Amino acid sequence: MTNSSKTGWFTAATLGAALMALVPLAQAKDWTSVNIATEGSYEPWNLTLPGGKISGFEPELMDILCQRMKLKCNIAVQNWDGMIASLNAGKFDVLMDAIVITDERKQVMDFSIPYASTPASFVALDAKALPGKPGEAAALTLGTDSAKTSAAMADIKAALKGKTIGTASGTVYTPFIDEQFKDIATVREYGSSAEAVLDLQAGRIDVVFDDVTFLNSLMAKDENKGLAYTGPEIKGPIFGDGEALGFRKQDADLKARFDAALKDALADGTVKKLSEKWFKVDLTPKS
Repeated sequence: MTNSSKTGWFTAATLGAALMALVPLAQAKDWTSVNIATEGSYEPWNLTLPGGKISGFEPELMDILCQRMKLKCNIAVQNWDGMIASLNAGKFDVLMDAIVITDERKQVMDFSIPYASTPASFVALDAKALPGKPGEAAALTLGTDSAKTSAAMADIKAALKGKTIGTASGTVYTPFIDEQFKDIATVREYGSSAEAVLDLQAGRIDVVFDDVTFLNSLMAKDENKGLAYTGPEIKGPIFGDGEALGFRKQDADLKARFDAALKDALADGTVKKLSEKWFKVDLTPKS
C-alpha cells in the first residue's frame, strides 16, 4: 500500500464501488492460473526493482505458495485505490498488498488466513516528541473499546494537542487517528505514506503514524536517518485481524487452496523465515 498496511479502512466511495462490483462471475473450478494484484511500492511487503521485477516479502511468499499448489501465478501492479473494485470486477483473482482483515472489508471480499500481524508507531524528527519509551518496550495493546483506548492514549493525546499529525488515507490507521486526535490536533491525510514522511522531513507536520514494517524499511535508508520513533508501538485488535490475501466471495474453492498452502507454510517455518529476511523480525500471527 503506498498506503499503509491496507492495513483496514477505506472510504465510503471506495466501499460503494466495491459493492457495485459484486456481481456473479463465471469461474472455472479447475484453477490452473491466477491473476494477482499488488501495489509494487509498499516496501518491504512488495516493491518494484529497477529492472521491473516485483519483489518483497509477499511476492516471495506467493512464488512458494504457487509452486506448492502447482498454479501459474501472474503478478501485476495495481493502484491501491482501485484494487478491491478490480478484484470484484474480475480483473484479478487474488489481492496481495499487506491488506488487513477488517469487518468493513469482509462486506465486499473474503480473506485467507492471516500470514502476518504488525504494530504501528509514531515517527518524528525528535524521539522525545511523545512521552515514554519508544517502540516495542512500551507497546500498547488496544482492543475495540473506544473509552479504554482513549484512556490508554491520554498522555500521547496531551503531547499532540495543537500539533499536526500525518497519515496515509484509506488505511486501518486513518479512523484510529481521526477518532483519537481530530478534536485536539490537525490531522492531515496523504495519498501515500511516503508523501506524509516527506512533509514531516520538511517540517510541515509534527509526527507521522504508520505501520512499523514500512517505517523500518524507510528509516534504514541514509536519506531518512533524521527520523526517529517516538512513543510506544500500538498494536492489537483495534487494527484488525492481521494481513491476508483477498478473494472474491464466490471463489471459496480458490481461497481454500491458498488457506491450505498458507497453513503448511506457517507450520514448516517458511513464513517465519521470509518475515525475518524482509522485516528483520518474526511477524507471523500469534495465537
